[in-house]
Amino acid sequence: MTVLLRRLWAEDKGQDVAEYAVMLAVILVIVIGAVQLIGSNADTVFSSVASSIQ
Repeated sequence: MTVLLRRLWAEDKGQDVAEYAVMLAVILVIVIGAVQLIGSNADTVFSSVASSIQ
């Protein structure tokens, strides 16, 4: 049992994959939030421009 735990503790490949997955998740959350923020602001700007043209 202790040999298995030592081997899992020394294994670095699994940790690298987990770190990349966490970084990807954080980046996706930031991108999705930015797109939603820009989308709602762009909608407001386009609406005001459209109403001023008419």
